Amino acid sequence: MSREIETAREYLRPAKKLPTVWCPGCGLGIIMSAMVRAIHRLGFEKNDVAVVSGIGCTGRMPAYVDFNTLHTTHGRALAFATGLKLARPSLNVITAMGDGDALAIGGNHFIHSCRRNINMTAIVANNCIYGMTGGQYSPTTPHGKRGTTAPYGNPEHEFDCAKLAVGAGASFVARTSVYHVRELEKLIAKAIEHRGFSVVEVMANCHTSYGRMNKFATPVDMLRWMKDSAVSVARAKDMSEEELEGKFTRGVIRERRMPEFIEVYDQLGEKLTETPAAIAGVKKLLESYDRMADRLKV
Repeated sequence: MSREIETAREYLRPAKKLPTVWCPGCGLGIIMSAMVRAIHRLGFEKNDVAVVSGIGCTGRMPAYVDFNTLHTTHGRALAFATGLKLARPSLNVITAMGDGDALAIGGNHFIHSCRRNINMTAIVANNCIYGMTGGQYSPTTPHGKRGTTAPYGNPEHEFDCAKLAVGAGASFVARTSVYHVRELEKLIAKAIEHRGFSVVEVMANCHTSYGRMNKFATPVDMLRWMKDSAVSVARAKDMSEEELEGKFTRGVIRERRMPEFIEVYDQLGEKLTETPAAIAGVKKLLESYDRMADRLKV
């Protein structure tokens, strides 16, 4: 048994939750193990980390990892994670979502989390389909590709998750695939270390729903597609739009230092509480709470 497998098991809940519900060969297991190794590499204790998810195949991830975990409603993972981070700023909050969860019903939460720049990490597993709920096409299903709700090809044009994150203002954006395992681990670690809102988009395989409808019969076929379609960020700079058609870039797409939300919020609170009017307002509020408490005792 390799040391890596032993390390992964230290952060899992094998007695109660394993094996997973994921299909054999699913890329989500690769993402989860890369996340675990990244956390181990950073040296965090289990109680230093919180993993939050929404609904869908990716939403099962918190059940398998032995951290503080929260399984929330569809599309609302980032909203719950934001509340958690505000209440416990010392926690390293990681949100795991699928493409449908993050970019469809959760789309507004996604773009405003990017804009807000609160210090937490979003991992978006992009398998281009709604896997658990029946194979419907999702916001990232490529134009013309098939799903159960698009048997003749998707008539809509897909989101570019990484570009959306950059446009919405995320201070760290990266993308890779489950084929590029070592890079995936490094990018997740880099995202967690970054001070601000970090997005790691991971191209993943759903051979059961997406693959069998789009001529990718096995997990290996989809991994080969990822290998052949990935272009490094550095190389992509010298390629035309035509040359990049059907490809995806991998690596760090954006990394910059911006004011972090909790830091700004705390500074604002300190500034407000220094003014006489603010102090008087706080005293008045506390007095009203006291009066309310007295009435409740009656």
